[in-house]
Amino acid sequence: MRKTIITAVLLPVLFSTAALADTLRLQDNAPDRYTVVKGDTLWGIAGRFLKDPWKWPQIWKMNRHEIRNPHRIYPGDVIVLDRNGPSLRLLSAAHPTVKLSPQVRSEPTDQSIPSISPADIGPFLSQPLVIEENGLDKAPRIVSAEENRMMLGAGNIAYASGIPGGSDTQWQIYRPGKALVDPDTKEVLGYEALYLGHAALVREGSPATIRITKSTEEIGIGDRLVAAPPVSFPAYVPHAPDSQIHGRIIAAQGGLSEFGQNAIVAINKGTRDHIEVGHVLALYRTGETVKAPDTPEGKVTLPNERYGLVFVFRTFDKVSYALVVQTSRAVKLLDMVQTP
Repeated sequence: MRKTIITAVLLPVLFSTAALADTLRLQDNAPDRYTVVKGDTLWGIAGRFLKDPWKWPQIWKMNRHEIRNPHRIYPGDVIVLDRNGPSLRLLSAAHPTVKLSPQVRSEPTDQSIPSISPADIGPFLSQPLVIEENGLDKAPRIVSAEENRMMLGAGNIAYASGIPGGSDTQWQIYRPGKALVDPDTKEVLGYEALYLGHAALVREGSPATIRITKSTEEIGIGDRLVAAPPVSFPAYVPHAPDSQIHGRIIAAQGGLSEFGQNAIVAINKGTRDHIEVGHVLALYRTGETVKAPDTPEGKVTLPNERYGLVFVFRTFDKVSYALVVQTSRAVKLLDMVQTP
């Protein structure tokens, strides 16, 4: 399919040229041009040019609309750096030199490069993750299994009640999880839905027969089924929030209390706090209070230490989920996230 270019009116940009010069820091070895290849991510390319990759919208001089509805970049495209500004422009693989910001291109979305790796967050784009209390109570449930098995995995046959005739053939399997509680206000922000795997409908009936096609952990009698929605990979640009965000990590994939890069974490801030997909937040560790005999109080509190970054890829009203994209130490529950 041939690419098409539609020229659009360029809206007022967010940042002045002077502000760009003051805030953008190029990598010491930033290339003059870079050819996009399959497997690239927007975050990775941003890191080739900028020491602060979340300032990607500034070097493209994007306006607010373009940040939320970014133009796609494809393998074979060439990104050219103009160091006087600085700014970037795009050499399309199929067209003459063009500026990225005022364009819309039509092409199958699965060919464009994603913001972050689908392998890291793909399974989390179609999962509920956060539900209301008792939100799975009315969902179909596994009531039995072949050979009276109590625990199931990929390849096993099970029987489920509550699946109506003529319904979906692909299902996700969940177990109600713990409450997500704000560590500061003690407000219940929602309840986790723990993803256990996928199942395919083999035969309708009461009960219906299903086959477990994927399992991330053991599946048991009583676990719930949710019709699997189509997976859509959202387009977004890495950028810092417009306002000061102060939040905490309240949960992590697998229930771990300490984790590293590429971990999926839940944050106690959501859309009601103006968090949006694409936001980049800095990770901080609270400074410890240590003995200091030479001070009047006999102790001193060390400053908070910044040690990494997270990339928000899914939001709910009171909670959001992010990928740890950079860290110099182990990330822990209750560590802080702030506007970088």
